[in-house]
Amino acid sequence: MPIANASSALQRFTVLDLTRVRAGPTAVRQLADWGANVIKVELPEHLDAGEGLGGARHGPDFQNLHRNKRSMTLDLKSPAGAATFRRLAAKADVVVENFRPDVKTRLGIDYATLSKINPRLVYASISGFGQDGPYRDRPGFDQIAQGLGGLMSITGEPGRGPMRVGIPVADLSAGLFCALGILVALLEREQSGRGQEVATSLLQAQIFMLDFQASRWLNAGEVPGQAGNNHPTSVPTGVFKTRDGYINIATAGGQMWERLCKAIDAPALLANPQFATARARLENRDALNRAIEAHLAHCTSADWIERLNAAGVPTGAINSVEQVFADPQVAHLGIVQQIETGDARGTLKVVGQPVSLGRTPTRLAAAPPERGQHTLEVLSEFGFTAAEIATLREKKVL
Repeated sequence: MPIANASSALQRFTVLDLTRVRAGPTAVRQLADWGANVIKVELPEHLDAGEGLGGARHGPDFQNLHRNKRSMTLDLKSPAGAATFRRLAAKADVVVENFRPDVKTRLGIDYATLSKINPRLVYASISGFGQDGPYRDRPGFDQIAQGLGGLMSITGEPGRGPMRVGIPVADLSAGLFCALGILVALLEREQSGRGQEVATSLLQAQIFMLDFQASRWLNAGEVPGQAGNNHPTSVPTGVFKTRDGYINIATAGGQMWERLCKAIDAPALLANPQFATARARLENRDALNRAIEAHLAHCTSADWIERLNAAGVPTGAINSVEQVFADPQVAHLGIVQQIETGDARGTLKVVGQPVSLGRTPTRLAAAPPERGQHTLEVLSEFGFTAAEIATLREKKVL
């Protein structure tokens, strides 16, 4: 039987997960967390003895990505293994893969092949740079996409050189967009009765995430640069030093600017023509920031956070990761979920979904599976006989 449902929302869908590393597993995690019957298809251990790109199986990274899934092993490079997968795909709703674009065709598990077997199949692919084009066959990694996609040119302090973001934002974005595309395709299938291909790439996702910075270039001809902790266009917005540390302050518009000046007891800043308009504040940002910090030096970060928020000026602490999870609002949101694994891993804690549904909520229903933990169970559910499974084992396909 399938593992306990994480949610009833997507429980009618079966997903075959061929993904590795991060972008693909991120996409499938979205489906698993909302209750889809996710079957993670992995190489048999005798073909994959080393540590994979996703890190150690029982390490924090892998465990975070693969909750609420089952696992089976299958050698897709063998004719019997590929034939077995095609038989699974005939009954599945979704296949998700993030091989290099040519691999699925060589294996005979590409959309053109599988859609003949199962016209209702939604087939999702994530690549580094796209399914075709001059970079099609290049290996794709998050940092490469951050660089090619422009993000590193607008991150960091001016004059200090390009800077990567502290999370794999291209991987994560591509995974989320892929999951969104799968859900759209499943919704459309309810009208047409037909599946279709869904494709995204790290590069496309990264460029989409440039958002207003991309629009500044496309529509105004402005090439955005690095602004460090300052907001590129909204002033004063950034990191400011207090008596005992640093805080974030974000002001937008003249009314909020006035609130800030009154809250920090700085009427002279309001009267100063250098800061009288949004354009003037942008042009004189460094001088303005210094003047604000001179006032903030008199009180602690906690004092200013309370005072400025009370005045209607968005202000917040700058937390380390451990401070994030000690924050009372984070605790109240309940975004950290845990489950007893029943083995040496003990209690597993993960970050849950950041969106809630009132009638069909998600939960951490099952810990990440061991490799091949559900192979026999899955094949039996798909109609394989005991004799067929025994033959696959003899051939070392499983």
